Amino acid sequence: MPTEAGSDAGDPGRGAPAAARRRRLLTSSTTRAEKARAVRGLGGLAGLAGLLVALLLLPTACTAGVSARDAAGWFEAEPDGLSTSGVPQRSKILAADGTTLATFFYQNRVDVPLKKIAPVLRQAVLAIEDSRFYEHGAIDAQGTLRALASNLSSGQVTQGGSGITQQYVKNLLLTQADTDAQRREAQEVSAARKIRELKYAVALEKRFSKDEILRRYLNIAYFGDGAYGVETASRHYFSKHASELTLSEAALLAGVVRYPYAYDPIRHPGAARQRRDTVLTRMAQLGWISQARADEAKSEPVELDVDKVRSGCVTSEAPFFCDYVQREILTDPVFGKTAQEREKLLKQGGLTIRTTLDRRAQKAAQRAVDRHVPPKNSAHKAAAEAMVEPGTGEIKAMVVDRKLGSDRERGKTWINFAADASHGSSIGMQAGSTFKAFTLAAALDEGLPFGTRLMAPREYTPVGYRNCDGDRVGDPSASLRNSADGEGGKQFSLVTGTHHSVNTFFLALEKKVGLCDTVKMAERLGMKQANGKPLEQYPSFTLGFNPVSPLRLAAAYAAFGARGRYCEPLAIREIRDASGHRLKVPGRHCEQAVDEGVADAVNYVLRGVLTKGTARGMGLGRDAAGKTGTVDNFSAAWFAGYTPDLAAAVWVGDPRGGYKHPMENLCMDGQCYGAVFGATIPAPVWQQSMLGALSRTDPTSFHRPPSHFFSRGTGEERPKVPDVRGMTPGEAVARLRAAGYRAVIGEPVASRRFPKGTVAGMSPTSAEPGDTITLHVSKGERGPDRRRRTGGGPPTPPVTPPPGDPSQQAPA
Repeated sequence: MPTEAGSDAGDPGRGAPAAARRRRLLTSSTTRAEKARAVRGLGGLAGLAGLLVALLLLPTACTAGVSARDAAGWFEAEPDGLSTSGVPQRSKILAADGTTLATFFYQNRVDVPLKKIAPVLRQAVLAIEDSRFYEHGAIDAQGTLRALASNLSSGQVTQGGSGITQQYVKNLLLTQADTDAQRREAQEVSAARKIRELKYAVALEKRFSKDEILRRYLNIAYFGDGAYGVETASRHYFSKHASELTLSEAALLAGVVRYPYAYDPIRHPGAARQRRDTVLTRMAQLGWISQARADEAKSEPVELDVDKVRSGCVTSEAPFFCDYVQREILTDPVFGKTAQEREKLLKQGGLTIRTTLDRRAQKAAQRAVDRHVPPKNSAHKAAAEAMVEPGTGEIKAMVVDRKLGSDRERGKTWINFAADASHGSSIGMQAGSTFKAFTLAAALDEGLPFGTRLMAPREYTPVGYRNCDGDRVGDPSASLRNSADGEGGKQFSLVTGTHHSVNTFFLALEKKVGLCDTVKMAERLGMKQANGKPLEQYPSFTLGFNPVSPLRLAAAYAAFGARGRYCEPLAIREIRDASGHRLKVPGRHCEQAVDEGVADAVNYVLRGVLTKGTARGMGLGRDAAGKTGTVDNFSAAWFAGYTPDLAAAVWVGDPRGGYKHPMENLCMDGQCYGAVFGATIPAPVWQQSMLGALSRTDPTSFHRPPSHFFSRGTGEERPKVPDVRGMTPGEAVARLRAAGYRAVIGEPVASRRFPKGTVAGMSPTSAEPGDTITLHVSKGERGPDRRRRTGGGPPTPPVTPPPGDPSQQAPA
């Protein structure tokens, strides 16, 4: 078994034990062809060795003539194309608190300075690979001749002639090879390759100190099982740093280098132990350790503590956020002109990528999503949530109720439902009534006060709209209803129409504000389709037919929490290369998309959704606002909400297709919901995740809106109903109808004030137009012999006016 310098046959990861590779030249079982090949191999080695010796002598051959001097000059000249730039190192993605989320690499390597490599490990490697490293130059003539003599005398290759510098060159050329052809060239057994390596070795010995060459070699060498460099090998096999290795552990790693697969201590522990003992014996022979210490180390068993580091996001605690960051780097030209350059930077550049992820928020969101929509739920539904910090755009959490992986396995998906197609392959989902917030913001931006009231019919024909190109859009044959989110047939204010999420109210409001202005408001807040295309412009825009991602929606709502300051979603705070230099990264892009006062007014309205509207009961115990969203036919459900400190958007639906698999009469893992609205599952997910994410954040309050928004009241108080007492029933019905109310005749009442047959009472006295008012007709003053009625008998049927008298007909 070889104990000196490395062998050409010992390429990292490709070698086999010397005993397994030896082939005797003259045995009874050896064929004539094998004998011929073996003789040619030894002859080639002899010839190569002769050439190397001749090259060694060239610099000192004073009588060799001009040609010898020229050859020597060529050999010692600095070679063209020699690059000693840093070896490939693994990159890592860090959360905001500095903990590692994922690692990326082609070769799992962590470069360390020599002082962080235990001296005993340096000694062990030198002892078994190149014990005269600090004594000879780039080429060890003594070692080369000794290897030649040993190989010729034994009839087999037992020793190589490569020193540490030559091995470093060979590994460097192999590592820097980008193509298969370059890799074959770096590994071919030929005189040309050997001469090229020797020329590089001479140049490196001039350029670097012996310590630096040893450091570089120890950081580039392959130690088996995917571990490159001594630091990674130490962490992999022993879960400790290279500076902490014991003698026995150091000898084990040193022994692996010659044939990384054959001496892999995981796959071949017996061979690894024997090789370790060989290293210890060699160290004792050289006098670098005592025989007693070597024997003591040999008596120790091989005890591994394997730490398997995997490349990529699959095993990350935040897999979909990790995937988002990875795609950010692989697709943004700021990280390289081509996709190949960007991938090489990520997997070889030794980057430290510091991100915005808040691990507390991430865990809270994942728990909430998995609780309400389990990854392998019986209904095959899915959920996703994105959390964004108002005022910065920093992504604090990004979760999907699945593991990252092939969807052939239940409970896994490669699609990041929380992100756009460019960062997660998702084509987005229709957003439903969450888009009504943009219509509301556009109306407030145009100065409409909270008390602005519009009639919301039970059905709405979308005509009279123009898109931003000035084209008429709409379908005169269509009839839009309030099916899922609200009721119609009466008037609503900006406040109450939003609280009840009345579809026909928002269609009317969008028409009043202008479809184009509504679209532009959404665009100012960063909204676009998940496929990257602009938002489509049709009357049902306000009802959320455009497919978007939770991340985009969360960032838009975050702008309301930041008083109108919109920031593009941001995942990466900083990137440093292996040398600690900061790289250029996409910067923060923020702008005041909406006036502060307008945003304050939006917050005033949307906070009532959590206390009085479609999501009442979903508050956080601090200032918060939000909006439910239910897509047509219950094909999906949303909730988007925020505080001044954090915003989040939640989607729940069916990856197989929402219209084909609606959430109506839904039962999931034994729990039945009936029809799923935005408040049914998404809002509870949002509430639970927000409570967890903000558990250690002091509450921040919204600002009071400017006074002009209250010019018609708060928008919450009900208008005073016209006083029709003293009128005849027909006159009263006509008066109420003119004011937008309905009327029915209730039980007659006794009255001293109002004559018999006139209206003596009405209920309620405050109501929204469209509500029903009950009228009570006077029976006149009660006589002394008439008993007071104490019961509440059946009401008198409504008055039926004579046919053809429209003034007395109640509104439909």
